[in-house]
Formats: sequence, structure tokens, C-alpha cells
Amino acid sequence: MNENNNVRLKVGITIGDTNGIGTEVALKAVCAPEMMDLCIPIIYGSSRIVSYHRNACNLPSFQINHTKSAENIKDNMPNLVECINQDIKIEMGHPSKQAGLASFTALEAAVSDLKAGIIDVLVTAPISKDNIQSEQFHFPGHTEYLESATGDGSKAMMILCTHSLRVALATIHMPLSQVPTALTVEGIREKLRLLNASLKRDFNIGGPRIAVLSLNPHAGENGVLGKEEQEIIQPAIQLSLDEDGVQCFGPYAADGFFGSRQYRRFDAILAMYHDQGLAPFKTIAMDEGVNFTAGLPIVRTSPDHGTGYDIAGQGIANESSMRQAIYTAIDIYRNRIRYDEANQNPLPKLFQDRGRDNVKLDLTKSE
Repeated sequence: MNENNNVRLKVGITIGDTNGIGTEVALKAVCAPEMMDLCIPIIYGSSRIVSYHRNACNLPSFQINHTKSAENIKDNMPNLVECINQDIKIEMGHPSKQAGLASFTALEAAVSDLKAGIIDVLVTAPISKDNIQSEQFHFPGHTEYLESATGDGSKAMMILCTHSLRVALATIHMPLSQVPTALTVEGIREKLRLLNASLKRDFNIGGPRIAVLSLNPHAGENGVLGKEEQEIIQPAIQLSLDEDGVQCFGPYAADGFFGSRQYRRFDAILAMYHDQGLAPFKTIAMDEGVNFTAGLPIVRTSPDHGTGYDIAGQGIANESSMRQAIYTAIDIYRNRIRYDEANQNPLPKLFQDRGRDNVKLDLTKSE
């Protein structure tokens, strides 16, 4: 981990699905002069793919350093790691297995460098969850893949965030029909512990307050519209308060909670399923929203939008979410350093410093 907060971080950026808008928004984001003042962007892809998108989208010309390895980058311009050697056919706006292969190749190379410490943080452009599927990638999405590749036993959590709104998910990429049986008291408690820890360490929030959404309409109406609130969600909230020290409240009916802007009173929200949390989040913060994978030893963010096949190759994709994803990754990386420094145990250092003179310490005596 790069411990100097003043040093520009090396930000690895994958190009995502090559028939979508990922390469376009990545190029638009890194070409801004202020980006180079903040970090060293390293795009994972290929010259051919990048050139194709630049021409198709009529993007302004700017210098990119082409290299075979992220260890040979230049710090005064964006870099492109040539990691896609396959002859990929680009068909803007059309899903294809070739595009999925290219997106996985870039992702695999970037994750390898991230684990090796060659880059500091990872920002991923959108993939097609269908077309990326292969023998090497058999996950519902980035989150689950990164948990397997980098978690070392840690559990990942998806958090959609802006500077003032954070929505986490109890279940992620799962058919809606499976959500009720997937929810358990201990499972929700685990998510609340993860979210609470992330708010403190990743977002620098002391004493965070978390709102928990219900599963059923009107929070179940005391069992009339469903019993999950009474049997699972409420007990999980109470145990999290009493035994885990998590300040969590609810369950709140999702429609009234967002409609009345009650979310402004909380530091984060735990939604029970994907669309319950992401639909209102994207309505409120689509252009500035960021997807952050919490709970892992690495830092990964992405834009909160998809592949954008309908506008691919037209040069009109908005890069704001990609830019915010880069900024957020840098902020979280540095927040972790500050948090770890502030919360490290001072005793080992005390013993180490005094032990140099072979002085036996008596901690019961004042000096």
C-alpha cells in the first residue's frame, strides 16, 4: 500500500465491454488535465480497440503511453497496457462473446497487477454479465469475481455511493424469486457489520447511522403482506444494535422512505435486493453515482451505469460517473490509510522503541 497521501496513485482502468461505452468514458475521463494532477491513469486494453473508439466517437487527440507492462509507465501522461492480444471484432452496440472475452482479458490483467501491488486501485468499466461468461469467468458480476480473486475469505458488499448518498445491498445479482429465502437474520447482521465498518474506514464517518429497508410493501403491515420483516429483518436490526454496536434503524417501507427524502437523515441504507436500492439511487444520482466493492482488501470502483449499447460509438456517453469512480477510489484508498494509522495499537511501537535500550517497561508507573 502506498502510504504517502501526497503521492499520485496508480489507477488501473479496465475498458469493459468493447462494444459498449466503457472505452469512450474511460478515455474522456483520463484526458482531462486535472486528472494527471491527481493520479497516474493506466488503461488495460489494446491500441487497436482504443483507436477504434477514439475515431468512432470523434474524441480529441491526446498522448497515451503504450506499454506491455504497468511496471513501465510514464507518470506525465495516461498509459495503456497492451494486454488484449486476441483479434477482437468490434461491433458497436451489439453484444458478442468476443467483446466479453476482451473485457475479461483486461480485467484479469488489471486484477493481477492490483494483487501484485503494481497499481494501487482498480476502476472497472461496465461489462456484459452474459457475454463475459466462460470457463474462467462464471460469476454473476464484477463483485463476486473480485471476492473470489482477491477476498482471501473476506465477503464483498456492493455499495452505490455519492458524496451524500450510500446504498448497500443485502442480496446482489440474484433472481427476485430467490430473494426471500436468501434473507436470514445472521446474513443481514453480517451485511450491517460490513457496511458499518466500511462507513468508518472507507468513508471516514464516525458513528454512522444506517437505515434498513423492508422486503414487502408497507413493511409487511404487521404480517398481513409478508412475515419477513417480523421474523428476519427486525430481529437482525435488534441484534445488530444490542450485540454488534451498529446504529441501524427500520425496517422502512422503500417507497415512502425515498419519496419523503428520509434517506437524508442517514449515512447509508441497506436495501434487501438489487432494484429496490439501485432504482431510486440511479434516479437521484445517475450521473455522479459510483459502484464500490466494500469488504475486500483491495479498492475497486466502477461507474453506476451499464454497457450503454444504445449509444455506443456515438460520442455522447457521459463520463461523469467514470470520473467520480476514479476520484472515489482514490479517496477510499487514502481514507483507509488514515483510519488504519489512527486505530493501530500503540503498544507494539512503544515496546519496540523502549526495547532498544533493553529497558524493562513497567506500565504501572508514570514517567
